[in-house]
Amino acid sequence: MFRIGQKTKIGILVVAGLIVVAVIAIYLCKDSLLNHYAKGKFDKLEKEYGLRITYDRLHMPGINEVEIEHLTVVPHERDTLLTLRSSKVKLSLWEMLWLNAEMKRVTTDGLHLSFVKKDSLSNYDFLFKKEQRKDDQEDRKDYASKVSHLLKLLFGSLPDNGDMKDFVLSHRKDTVYTEVQVPMLHIEENRFETEINVKEGSVVRQWISRGRVHSGEKTVEAELYSKNPGKVLLPYLNKYYGAQVAFDTLSYRLTETKRGGEVTLNGKAEVCGLQLYHPGLSPEVVDLDRGRFNYTINVGKDFVELDSATTVQFNRLDFHPYIRAQKSEKWHITMAVDKPAFPADDLFSSLPKGLFSNLEGLKTSGNLSYHFLLDVDFNNLNALKLESDLKGNSFKITGYGKESLSKMNGSFLYTAYENGRPVRTFIVGPENPNFRPLDSISPLLQTAVMQSEDGSFYSHRGFRLDALRLALIHDLKVKKFARGGSTISMQLVKNVFLNRNKNLLRKLEEAMIVWLVENQGLTSKHRMYEVYLNIAEWGPMVYGACEASHFYFGKEPSQLTPEEAIFMASLIPKPKRYRSYFDENMQLRSWLGGYFRLIANRLSRKGLITEEQAAAIQPIVVLSGSAVQGFSAPKDSVTVVELPVVEETDK
Repeated sequence: MFRIGQKTKIGILVVAGLIVVAVIAIYLCKDSLLNHYAKGKFDKLEKEYGLRITYDRLHMPGINEVEIEHLTVVPHERDTLLTLRSSKVKLSLWEMLWLNAEMKRVTTDGLHLSFVKKDSLSNYDFLFKKEQRKDDQEDRKDYASKVSHLLKLLFGSLPDNGDMKDFVLSHRKDTVYTEVQVPMLHIEENRFETEINVKEGSVVRQWISRGRVHSGEKTVEAELYSKNPGKVLLPYLNKYYGAQVAFDTLSYRLTETKRGGEVTLNGKAEVCGLQLYHPGLSPEVVDLDRGRFNYTINVGKDFVELDSATTVQFNRLDFHPYIRAQKSEKWHITMAVDKPAFPADDLFSSLPKGLFSNLEGLKTSGNLSYHFLLDVDFNNLNALKLESDLKGNSFKITGYGKESLSKMNGSFLYTAYENGRPVRTFIVGPENPNFRPLDSISPLLQTAVMQSEDGSFYSHRGFRLDALRLALIHDLKVKKFARGGSTISMQLVKNVFLNRNKNLLRKLEEAMIVWLVENQGLTSKHRMYEVYLNIAEWGPMVYGACEASHFYFGKEPSQLTPEEAIFMASLIPKPKRYRSYFDENMQLRSWLGGYFRLIANRLSRKGLITEEQAAAIQPIVVLSGSAVQGFSAPKDSVTVVELPVVEETDK
């Protein structure tokens, strides 16, 4: 049997005694050590961010407790950012042995955060100060590690138990003041429920929030609703952004799991009775009865992915989006949605009220299915993929709502808009003396406009994905919306059915109406083109081919020469800039020569003029209508006007 010698026993006792003495010494000097450590940290923060941090007392009542009193943080030459009467933090003793700061209980009293901005100066500028990093290339990699680190800080700062008394978060921008106050927040065994008072100007609203936080399970879930009858109206947004967001209840849940070198975030966000308003979104209040987002997000070293197991639901419609963003030298982004056959009325009855006004009340039968793919590799933009296909199976419109989508079949009132405001209303039909049937408009003008704007109008079903794809590639390369890729059908729907307010989802409503009109044959192609040529803008307050031909040449649209027809076709993209096409001698500028030759060759291939006539055509026209009077006013800028992007192959 192994026996411990006398000397060994003495050695063990000595070491044990030294450890005990060291622990006692540390305990007795714990406040001095804590203050020394805190001073070093605070000094570093003060120097780096230009702050003044003061406190009356920082000490350790117990071996695993830290208490601070009367803490203040004041940015240099700015208003006080933070004040705290007192706070006590109880740490996990076991985690402390491993140098981890896991908080078991937190008690705070009188924590006030005050964000103040006067003119362009604020007391929180330092929060946006960029850190200087020696190895930025390495730091921007490994998104999984970054997310894991942030969540570790989040869950590490969420105590299982705690009390927060008199918490106030305020924001003052010049004379506008907003305040959020939590009189008492009590967390017991990971669960909490609290009242929140929100003061904006003279109005005070009361909310209730409740939920659960669990650092061990890495889970956060919360719910927010109004204490009094009515909706939760978010503050701040209306005064600064002209937006309103209101809802009945909002709930959220987040759970983190790890698998190898990846982080997975699972959770949900759900809102009931949502109301949104912003002029950039819609001119009307948007109502969403119920919206739900059950998500699975995977984060790896060089990618972030919204898994296709994710479900997005609004009202009766749900779908599973897939999004992946991967970084090599540049981003590679993939977005996809595949929605198999579903009742068509689930879509149209679920559209948020106020967002698709022309489709409100639309009744349908049959099924729809949808496929979408967008693949953009910024390392090779020319390889961009774009697929979009909405299919109907026994699909039929059984009843219109606010707007009849077949109204173009007869005479109707058309309103022209400028900058979102109506400027002129007139009848499109024989009742209007300026209306011209298609056979009363020169085939030269018909073909010149079509070849310039949409050469395959009579063969496509409302969309040209190839043109949209090329336009998207171009816009991404120049980093602005420079080319649209719209067909004549899309332009016509935009002008006839939409109010021309530029907002976020107008394009979606436009696309849906185009699909319905084209795929249901609500209006013939012949009639659509006739309407288009009778409402197209060709100059300042000049609408339709008849007004335009008289405005420029004092003649009927059936009498136009090839040069005159080509000139008028060139005006459609920028109709108010017609004076820029001419020099001081009222001669067309030379940069129009290429466009004239291209359209002339198209007219020749269509058999409307001979090859000899096409070769002889030059950018020469003589204005003889009332447009001549416009040259007595100050001229437009002589910058080159962007002409239509004409297809390379004849359609």
